[in-house]
Order: sequence, then structure tokens, then C-alpha cells
Amino acid sequence: MEKKLLFIVNPRAGRNKSRGPLFDAAAIFSEAGYLLRIHRTTAPGDATETVAREGSQYDLVVASGGDGTLNETIAGLVQLENPPLLGYLPQGSTNDFASSLHISDDPAAAAEVIVQQHVQVLDVGFWNQRPFAYVASFGAFTRTSYTASQASKNALGHFAYILEGMKDLNSLRPYRIRLTADGEVLDGDYLFGAVCNSTSIGGLMKLDPERVVLDDGKFELLLIPSPKTPLGLQNLMLALLNQHYDSEGLVFRHVSSLHLETEEDLPWSLDGEYAPSTPAVDIVNRQGALRMLL
Repeated sequence: MEKKLLFIVNPRAGRNKSRGPLFDAAAIFSEAGYLLRIHRTTAPGDATETVAREGSQYDLVVASGGDGTLNETIAGLVQLENPPLLGYLPQGSTNDFASSLHISDDPAAAAEVIVQQHVQVLDVGFWNQRPFAYVASFGAFTRTSYTASQASKNALGHFAYILEGMKDLNSLRPYRIRLTADGEVLDGDYLFGAVCNSTSIGGLMKLDPERVVLDDGKFELLLIPSPKTPLGLQNLMLALLNQHYDSEGLVFRHVSSLHLETEEDLPWSLDGEYAPSTPAVDIVNRQGALRMLL
């Protein structure tokens, strides 16, 4: 029996890339016995609505675009009682999640892996019930992921994030938060915080792959405290660059859920997409909510 594939394509992601490789990927899916329906997204939220409405009719949903497109596709899948398998052809500028999963940025190569049908179970995070695939972050550099323009992302890739992040350096400021993670209470001033299920955050920060398990029901929590001196800031940055997350001052934990409260204006980034400030945030891990072909 012919299998059905819903191909979600974001035509804006990686606009300067040739479309030829996407046709090659589509041909590979077709040759593997899939009947394709191609849906080009037209607006924010379109992928989520389409997958939630139609996804249960398919054996496989493949997202082609950046991390935002993947996030929207997953947001649609988790609304389904029996979601189909997920495939991903990364076409964005940083593709953090793809790098964690060693997915090729060549669509044909990624498609060849998908049709081999190796299923990997993955956790999904929920930020006040809004799903995210790999990271929810606040503070320094968080703006960067959603303020860099699509044009600069397409042209400059990682460098666009660095440039945008440099604008934040002068406005580095601590945020007062109270956070409870798996029973541990952390109350203090922090420059940055991330709850992630990935080895890369915003193209700027790397986590040791040996310390990140994508289906263990736990997130990696990283908090950067506000240093008291310029030397303290320098030491923190060195610790981050060298992946010394157990260094004095840095907070690195494996947690399954957390509750955060703040009285500050604290905007968030979820997989690079903006999330508005709210006085209380609950983040939970839904273990094994996603089945992906890798």
C-alpha cells in the first residue's frame, strides 16, 4: 500500500539556496513509495494549523525550513492523538536542532536517511503549554535569535546572530528570578538562562554531546549568574567557551520540570521564536512525545 507524506516547506527559509536539492529530496521520497502532498507555508502558524488539521491522514510529515518551521510542525504534531513520524530537512541559517541530531543540511542526503526508517524517540518541552523542540531561553543574547532579520540570517548565517548579539553587550543586565527545578530552589540575579534538549543554543553556545540525552525525560538547565566584577564576567565567558559548566558560579542541572517566577519584564525565546514576558512560567518535559526518522 502506498504511504502518504505531508511535505511542509517554508519558502522563505534559506531563500538564497538553490531549490534543486529539494526536488531531489522529493524524488527520493517518491522512489521510496511515498505519495507526496507539498504544502508551502504562507504565514506564521500556518505549519502548525496544517499539521494539526491534516497530519493524522499521513504516515510521515517532513518539515523543510529553519528551526522555527520545525517548531511549528512539532506544535501541530503534539496536538494529534497518534502523530505520524517526523522528518526534517534543515534549510535555516543556524539549524541548532539539526546539528544536535547530525542531520545533513543537504536535503537529498537528509532525505536518504529519512527513507531508511530509523526511528529515534525524542522528548518535547512545554513552556506554559506551548511546545518547543530544543530550547527555551531568556536574558543575554535571547533577543538575538528572533530579532536578526531573515535576510541577514540567509546571507550571514551564524555571523548574523553574533552581530545581533553584540548589540546586546552594552545592555547586559541581570534578571531577578526565583526558580524551582525538581525541588531545588534557585533565587538570584542571572544574565542568561536556558532550558534545552540540544547540544547547541542559538549558534553561540555549545553543550557537551555526552551530557545531553534527547529522550531521557530531562532537560539541561544552564544559568549564568550576574558577576560582581569585570574579571568575574571574563571567567564566566571562558568557562562557557571551554564548556566548563561545573565551574564556580555557573548552574548546570539535568531537570524534568521547573517553575520560574519574576517581577521583571523577561521575554523568552522558544526555538528562536519570541515568547512574551509573563510573571510565572512552568516548563515540563513530555518524554518520548515525538518519533523522528534519523
